[in-house]
Amino acid sequence: MTAQTLSPAEGALLGSAYALACRECGAEYPLDASYACLECFGPLEVAYRPASVTREHIEAGPASMWRYDALLPVEPGASSRPGLQPGFTRLVKADNLARELGARAVWVKDDSGNPTHSFKDRVVAVALENGRRLGFRTIACASTGNLANAVAAAGSRAGLDSVVFVPSNLEAGKIVTTAVYGGTLVAIEGNYDDVNRLCSEIAANREWGFVNVNLRPYYAEGSKTMGFEIAEQLGWRLPDAYVSPVASGSLLTKVDKAFREFIRLGLVEDRAYQVFGAQATGCSPVSQAFAEGKDIIRPVRPDTIAKSLAIGNPADGPYALDAVRRTGGAIADVSDEEIVEGIKLLARTEGIFAETAGGVVVATYRKLLAEGGIDPEAEVVLLNTGDGLKTLDAVAPTSVPTFTISPAYADFESAYSGENA
Repeated sequence: MTAQTLSPAEGALLGSAYALACRECGAEYPLDASYACLECFGPLEVAYRPASVTREHIEAGPASMWRYDALLPVEPGASSRPGLQPGFTRLVKADNLARELGARAVWVKDDSGNPTHSFKDRVVAVALENGRRLGFRTIACASTGNLANAVAAAGSRAGLDSVVFVPSNLEAGKIVTTAVYGGTLVAIEGNYDDVNRLCSEIAANREWGFVNVNLRPYYAEGSKTMGFEIAEQLGWRLPDAYVSPVASGSLLTKVDKAFREFIRLGLVEDRAYQVFGAQATGCSPVSQAFAEGKDIIRPVRPDTIAKSLAIGNPADGPYALDAVRRTGGAIADVSDEEIVEGIKLLARTEGIFAETAGGVVVATYRKLLAEGGIDPEAEVVLLNTGDGLKTLDAVAPTSVPTFTISPAYADFESAYSGENA
């Protein structure tokens, strides 16, 4: 499509963001709808001038992700425009979970509290602001479910058309919670990587803003706000470690970027922390590369109940490896059975019903603890990126009534006593 560039005056409207820069060779481009470097074909990301922001400025902001607008590629005042206002979700002190696992301090950053019940509302919010700035009237995406929900809802709220593309075997709950918003939902007979390839082709031929294609550099920056919130909610300090689910790998890298930005701005103490990644064994190309000591991610064909993580060729996989290795962390994977156990463990101990990606994180944390990969004395934040109501099929077979009786007290006494004998 035709590049839509910003004048210097217009660029100043995006806070400290001034260009798109290649993550490989450093070449810079205007803040338009671009995502690949013309010099080396590397991915582009938002580049910023040095910013000046204080804790007091942030604390005076809205109770949403827009309290960090000075550190995002958005025009000031995004919080005052119609939108879903995601972010500033709860950080839960998971003492019961910590006690069961023999760990000292565990927190759960619970992004199921976002408007469409996943962290994807954050990334869509930033992408939508830039899509609107660049004049797009249709927003679109390739999705494994949560992003489809977020794009469809945000499009409706903003008065824009939405067209979302998903694998046809997606969980029924995520199909319903996308279609209900009234946009166009296209089911593709293939996996996410097939869907993504099609969307890249469509983006080259239509004047649509694909949040995770031609708007991807802005979209990815939205994930930083989860890291910003963790640091602020911990009392302006960093944890010893965090465990992130890995699909494309973007979330893991952007939380790390958020921590480093807060250190650079002097908002938190400069201290060491570790980054850990979690994948499902049925789609674990990044975990496999880490275990083998390789830098190249070998694509795989996904086969796991954790469909939100079923990206066989993760775009940010190499950068996730870099972050993990730089901080002395690790990336591990767990089976579908362990994922279900992780979901149930978090629900039973903390009353948090996570989707399958959250089950992957909890199960991976438990596995790393058992294998000595994480220090049980470390203060760790687990990232729960979505609501378990979206992935009921994963736990439905084993989440059933304890017993079924007639409406008679004697039957209750007999059954209950027998159950608890």
